Amino acid sequence: MLISVVGLGYIGLPTAALLASRGMRVVGVDINPRVVETVNKGLIHIVEADLDAVVYSTVGKGLLRAVTDPEPADVFVIAVPTPFRDGTPDISYVEQAGHMIAPVLRAGNLVILESTSPVGTTEFLCRLLAESRSDLKFPLAGASEVDVCVAYCPERVLPGKVLQELVENDRVIGGLTERCTERAIAFYRLFCEGECLPTSVRTAELCKLTENAFRDVNIAFANELSLICDRLGIDVWALVRLANHHPRVNILQPGPGVGGHCIAVDPWFIVSSAPEQARLIRTAREVNDSKPGIVLGKIRGFANELKSNGVPRPGIACLGLTFKADVDDIRESPALAISEEITRWGDCDVFVAEPHLKELPGDLAGKNHVIMMSAPDAIARAEIVTLLVNHRQFFEIERASLANKKIVDTRGVWA
Repeated sequence: MLISVVGLGYIGLPTAALLASRGMRVVGVDINPRVVETVNKGLIHIVEADLDAVVYSTVGKGLLRAVTDPEPADVFVIAVPTPFRDGTPDISYVEQAGHMIAPVLRAGNLVILESTSPVGTTEFLCRLLAESRSDLKFPLAGASEVDVCVAYCPERVLPGKVLQELVENDRVIGGLTERCTERAIAFYRLFCEGECLPTSVRTAELCKLTENAFRDVNIAFANELSLICDRLGIDVWALVRLANHHPRVNILQPGPGVGGHCIAVDPWFIVSSAPEQARLIRTAREVNDSKPGIVLGKIRGFANELKSNGVPRPGIACLGLTFKADVDDIRESPALAISEEITRWGDCDVFVAEPHLKELPGDLAGKNHVIMMSAPDAIARAEIVTLLVNHRQFFEIERASLANKKIVDTRGVWA
């Protein structure tokens, strides 16, 4: 079996490497020539536990290779981004992937969309493929025969544990026909030890969105609770610990906002499809989206206080830029957004510590008043210390180094 994985990002590359490690021939497709070149050298362009060894091994054995243009294959797995822009889900990458694979499709193929998508995207992809290849039969409404099966199966993995969870987690699989579902389940059973749960394609699409919206609502509860505690002078970390001793209470930890491509984005897909009904989901998004501004307000207040006490350019240490601990992923990161906004003030020196990045990203790069350094050095030079990401390394920081500093601990590491 030859498998084509379209999109070699945080999901596509681990998926391709895992399939190849099971002895299958895999060709990865990515429009970025640098990504293709990197993979073909047996190297990786992202940080993910154990992925480097698997890619190196499978490329060396000739089981995994990368290209910029799709080739004929038996199974096509599409794992491309689906961002949310200007209040609308952007499925242009899915559309582009469809146009790319259409010329090389043949009878007997299976096409699986894994990208987190608004309800109806898989049907859209199927129509696109059918319009491009009128010589093949697709599972459109009323079709009695099908040449190419199309299904949807969302990824459900945690960054840092992707290879493990690709194998262990259950999969929700919805085909456009019963036969499409069966074909997709047979494919995932080649490497998935979790349960393969069949359903309709639209239910599968909404299931992934629902999972992340559920988490977003629970995070919003914790973040709103932190605001209430600030108002009432209560330690939110102590409060959460105590409340969680109740046998049926499990409050999550508050933070500086919500990041990552999934939780920070997927709930908006639901809101956009049913705006009048998704009131709680919208409110949760608004609560979490407002948290970076509240953190910035605290930092600005400390900076103004220092200025009034004779410090002309307060130094601010920003510890962490990624969207979660111990990964290099900065997609939708509130920590990055907060750090970038601080640099725009222009009246403070910014000392950034991010152990999982080699250089400053985005608007932080190329500015004289922004310096990347180790966490101990950043703390030593700063008057204000802002902990934005709970990286494992930051737990080892000596408490004595924080003496006489203004502290904004958004993760409760030093609570």
